[in-house]
Amino acid sequence: MKRSKKKKKSNTWKIKQHRDQFFKKSKILGYRSRSAFKLIELNKKYKFIKKNSKLLDIGAYPGGWAQVTSKIITTGKILSLDIKKMDELKNVSFLQTDFLEEKTQDKIFNFFKDKLDVVISDMAANTTGNKSLDSIRTNQLCAEVVRFSTKILKPNGVLVSKLFMGDDFVEVKELAKSRFKKVEFFKPEASRNESKETYLHCVTLRTL
Repeated sequence: MKRSKKKKKSNTWKIKQHRDQFFKKSKILGYRSRSAFKLIELNKKYKFIKKNSKLLDIGAYPGGWAQVTSKIITTGKILSLDIKKMDELKNVSFLQTDFLEEKTQDKIFNFFKDKLDVVISDMAANTTGNKSLDSIRTNQLCAEVVRFSTKILKPNGVLVSKLFMGDDFVEVKELAKSRFKKVEFFKPEASRNESKETYLHCVTLRTL
């Protein structure tokens, strides 16, 4: 019985992927994930990735966002990191590490040796099956990204990070507003309709 349910769930996922225009598009254009189109939409709207940007990509695996940034940034510097191993990409440096570890943040500072123009994060907690818990855990990660960004970004730097609409959404929003002068939210068309995800777009640090 359990195996039958599992197989049914797997088949449902395959059918959804087959019908998903962004999944098909990612295969045709050679992107490693459909999430690449989320970043393409975000950058089309806010225009925050420049050819000379110094950019940190958090939660990078499997590399869809890194691919997008590598096509735009030609004279800047890109560092991607994730706890999962990401295959190599031209013009992208990679660290397989846990963002939350203090030594990781030291490595980031040592790599760039200067403040950054952009921090992007598509990081999400591993799913547990409990949507409320998953939302809280992912939003806690987003809050950590917001806090770290205030240490590493230039005064006019930009942060883009995933978070979920949930119980602690307001808490993360208020944290972002306390650290940045301009805070907006945007859900790309490439986000699935049933998903509670949205993206935080923050510009210009507040003087704390």
